[in-house]
Amino acid sequence: MPRFESDSDARRLGEALAALRQERNLSQAQAGERVGMTSQGWGLYEAGKRPGLFRPDVQRRLTAALDSTPEALALKVGAPAASPGPAATHGVESGGRGFSGPPPATRRRLQLSNDDLAPWAASGVVLEYEPGRWPRRDQGCVIEMADGTVRVRLYERADPDALFVRGLGGGEERIARPDTRQVSAVVARLDL
Repeated sequence: MPRFESDSDARRLGEALAALRQERNLSQAQAGERVGMTSQGWGLYEAGKRPGLFRPDVQRRLTAALDSTPEALALKVGAPAASPGPAATHGVESGGRGFSGPPPATRRRLQLSNDDLAPWAASGVVLEYEPGRWPRRDQGCVIEMADGTVRVRLYERADPDALFVRGLGGGEERIARPDTRQVSAVVARLDL
């Protein structure tokens, strides 16, 4: 199974992820949607059948979908908190160093007033996005234009000169980079 950890470690970590999700009253499908995966994909992490859950970047991504942190996940597992002083260990010891982690993500909300992105998101849906977080392919994005307008599209790709997005009937749209001020990834769709 996992190369770096035992099966029981993977199971405990998955159970901790499930506990965080349940505390937020989210289904596996809702949690998976927040990171662009199916409920089955999320369920594999919770069952301890995906060793990627040991990777810090995967933990950050999954716990962020639950409005939580990898540290909270570690506390759920019962892992001891890192202490700044030397610990009694066997082998190599470390005096540790302080790390506060990344600054908390600042999320913004925007309510759609048209059906340009239907069926992905319809009029009335509230999109939650993180300024400065670059979108993945087929992920929603909020584009703040240099002229002050805001466009909501589905991200396709980018090159040094332009962004390529979909919206407005599903066709590909090219937006010159100098015409944009900021591109932000949509991290949640809320039907309020």
